[in-house]
Amino acid sequence: MQTDIDPRSLIGRKAFDRKGTKIGTVDEVYLDDATGVPEWAAVRTGLFSRDAFVPLEPSELVGDTLRVPFDRALIKDAPDFGVGRHLSPEQELQLYRHYGLDSVPDAPAPDRDFGRLAGQEE
Repeated sequence: MQTDIDPRSLIGRKAFDRKGTKIGTVDEVYLDDATGVPEWAAVRTGLFSRDAFVPLEPSELVGDTLRVPFDRALIKDAPDFGVGRHLSPEQELQLYRHYGLDSVPDAPAPDRDFGRLAGQEE
């Protein structure tokens, strides 16, 4: 994904899977605490559903939407860690494995975790 985009601008965007099926709306964006780079988006998958974490790399912005290159079913089955808290390094690794992403950018140090940017109050 483009790194020059303000991650706050992702909040409220519609997200679609690789087939163009709507997943939901971006609720929160999680930044890498060490680099400040947006790593994950929490997408609200429905009115009474939960938020599903999706990786922002290899996702891309197309117009006003976030295109996530995975099937909707895989996204909805992502591990549920709740929103509004940091993702631990272990949780991040679980998400990478869930999406079949072999390489983790800048492998996390033992004390590195991912903070949320915006979306819900703490």
